Amino acid sequence: MSRKGIAMSQQQEVDRNYEEFQKLLPSILSTHRNQYALMQDGKVIGYYSTSRDAVITANNFLSGKPYSIQRVTDGKVDLGFFSHAVHIGSI
Repeated sequence: MSRKGIAMSQQQEVDRNYEEFQKLLPSILSTHRNQYALMQDGKVIGYYSTSRDAVITANNFLSGKPYSIQRVTDGKVDLGFFSHAVHIGSI
């Protein structure tokens, strides 16, 4: 797979995970507020106290497959630098 193809499949995974996360959010807020959901294939793999813990778990157990991490909150999340990143398809 080309580098662009890999980037697109990663973006598709992130987009799918985010879509499924938004559907789950109302039902998980009361039990997982301010935790980080590690997601793959549109499903929550686990909830973690820190984003670092979620990344470590992903690196150790997801075999380099695309994943995403979402903070469980009903407020806006400032992604800092990443919120200003350009979508691969728009280049």
